[in-house]
Amino acid sequence: MASMSDPLVVGRVIGDVVESFSPTVRMTVTYNCNKQVYNGHELFPSAVSMKPTVEVHGGDMRSFFTLIMTDPDVPGPSDPYLREHLHWIVTDIPGTTNATFGREVVNYEMPRPNIGIHRFVFLLYKQKGRQTVLMNPNIPPARDRFNTRNFAEENELGLPVAAVFFNAQRETAARRR
Repeated sequence: MASMSDPLVVGRVIGDVVESFSPTVRMTVTYNCNKQVYNGHELFPSAVSMKPTVEVHGGDMRSFFTLIMTDPDVPGPSDPYLREHLHWIVTDIPGTTNATFGREVVNYEMPRPNIGIHRFVFLLYKQKGRQTVLMNPNIPPARDRFNTRNFAEENELGLPVAAVFFNAQRETAARRR
């Protein structure tokens, strides 16, 4: 289980978004081919406007994974009363591949933090099998007030097998230079 020095504990991802878990798969998230996401690092919203490459390093082609990207700091980190905002869901990602091989069930939405520094969390769950996360494509989950724990429970995903998060805040004209 996670230790007190784990960046997911320090960044309150464990606690605010998910329960404590032991990573069993390695996941890399990279924006624009060269900006890899590391826990707690800050990225500018302009640098994360396009969908990232998410690679799953583990499992095998018979293993399938679900990726969730969420912002638990809505509308602002000092009073996140709306809690999670869903940014992306991809299901049926075969092990040892990347998210482009999966089924995008909620399109990627770029981060747009308005107040304070927001955490943007990528969570990877191992599915029980292919097409076990059943979602009506005509009625995707609501982006606002999304609850990762409930989604995982409803789809029998258990605890995550990997997670990473970055921070972002609103860019001013001066910060873009």
